[in-house]
Amino acid sequence: GVNDLNEFNMAEKITKNLNPTYGSIQALKTRDGDIVVLAEDKILKVMSSGKDAVFNADGNAQLTATDKVLGATTPFAGEYGISKNPESLTWDSYRLYFADKQRGAVLRLSGNGITPISDVGMKTYFRERLKLCDNIIGTFDGVNGEYNLTLSTNTKFTTGGTSHPSATVSFNEQSKGWTSFKSFIPSTGVSVNGKYITANTNKVWEHYSDTANRNTFYGIGYSSELEVIFNDSPDSIKSFKTINYEGS
Repeated sequence: GVNDLNEFNMAEKITKNLNPTYGSIQALKTRDGDIVVLAEDKILKVMSSGKDAVFNADGNAQLTATDKVLGATTPFAGEYGISKNPESLTWDSYRLYFADKQRGAVLRLSGNGITPISDVGMKTYFRERLKLCDNIIGTFDGVNGEYNLTLSTNTKFTTGGTSHPSATVSFNEQSKGWTSFKSFIPSTGVSVNGKYITANTNKVWEHYSDTANRNTFYGIGYSSELEVIFNDSPDSIKSFKTINYEGS
């Protein structure tokens, strides 16, 4: 009458050793039957659910049945990790978003591997700001399809004599770029049932509510601005993804 489903016997093959040069494991996320392991200095995929891989001489992998709980380990291409900021990890379907503080990069893990999305016009910004953060909080806004990354610190950013407060920046998958700076600084957030919900000062707030005042976050009103920057050369034709402009 005992099925042993809750038994984890160390004498059996239930553990997996990873290369210690990858640093400590900061987060685990299941994806399509496998486990994505986010270590300090490397991102890996571990096969699970009784699968293992045997590599042929031609380099192709063949799946085989095994009694191991964790199977073959395959690192993703790219010298990136999640540093010691697992709070930056969030996901949308098969896409995983996270930040690597040590390397000053924000990353997306999807079907084509790891992509440094911080390189899309924000490389210098994140290289300078991430190292100053106490917390790097990632949330996904399922309403607008945006990865909101909150750069949080107990003190204001100060670089070159300039003070920079904590900020939330948004990466939009449809636009393939960083579209906005946002005024709200959440401590955590989640998208559920088509709603984007965040927490701040021990209270839970719903965004995009029909009864909420516009430009008000966590009970505080803000003013918004739209800044458009064009190339100074008036004799060249410029083409943007969201704005088209032609100059003679």
